[in-house]
Amino acid sequence: MFDVTLVTCKKYFAPSLIDKYISNILVEEELLKNALEKINLTVDIAYWDDQNYDWSNTKIALVRTTWDYYQKLDKFVDWIEGVSKQTKLINDKNLLLWNLNKKYLLDLEKKGINIVPTKMVTHKETETFSEICAENGWNEVIVKPAVSAAAFNTFRIKCSEFQNFESKFQKLLSESEMIIQPFFSSILKKGEASLMAVNGKFTHGILKKAKQGDFRVQDDFGGTVHQFSANKNEIYFAENVFKSCDEMPIYGRVDIMWNNSNDLFLSELEIVEPEIWSRKFPKNADYLAEAIKKVL
Repeated sequence: MFDVTLVTCKKYFAPSLIDKYISNILVEEELLKNALEKINLTVDIAYWDDQNYDWSNTKIALVRTTWDYYQKLDKFVDWIEGVSKQTKLINDKNLLLWNLNKKYLLDLEKKGINIVPTKMVTHKETETFSEICAENGWNEVIVKPAVSAAAFNTFRIKCSEFQNFESKFQKLLSESEMIIQPFFSSILKKGEASLMAVNGKFTHGILKKAKQGDFRVQDDFGGTVHQFSANKNEIYFAENVFKSCDEMPIYGRVDIMWNNSNDLFLSELEIVEPEIWSRKFPKNADYLAEAIKKVL
């Protein structure tokens, strides 16, 4: 039996072709594997939808780079439910299921977390896209699915484009719940910060910036990663987000943005399969390994 299985997706499991993107994934996987083995834990690696893998043969399934889950959501939910009966999931099953849908933002808002204003929209919505934006006083917005990753089906829409976007929006709604948020222009200059934590305690941060002419900070779209020294307010904000979860995640990431007045807003809480940039701060792998050992 293994102590820990690092869970990935098939694309990143023993890939035959390794580009820079996949290389980063493998580097972080190796950092964590080495950190776990350094404290005498046995480690395996598997992809989540491998039907031949025996999840009862590992004490912990650490969900890491399952980055195709949103394309197979029902199957992924079934996998979480099934595996949770065979072994210990990190993060915990209830946290994973809660964090899959971005309506978790509204739950955190009720607990006092300052989130980017968010409107959840389902196919039952009676107001048009333009009416929703007008009602909230939004002249430029971001539209994306409530369940998504890597800026999938994410659009930046300006006021002059609202009416023309209506048919596209209705099509998107027929496929999934959507969220609408005001566009923060500060992201074009300042970027979006990611603050990582283990057991709710801040470990390190990075700053993501979009390439010139784009608004998406993900490296899939040419975004770049920079050093980031979080100040006390930003660390307090991030740690408070983790404290506001129904139970403390073992590990995760808080993404924050600033408005033009430099106020802090939560844009995402990532505790399902967060990218954590251990390659920028290798000690994070050691911290996570120790946290896992305590669970064991």
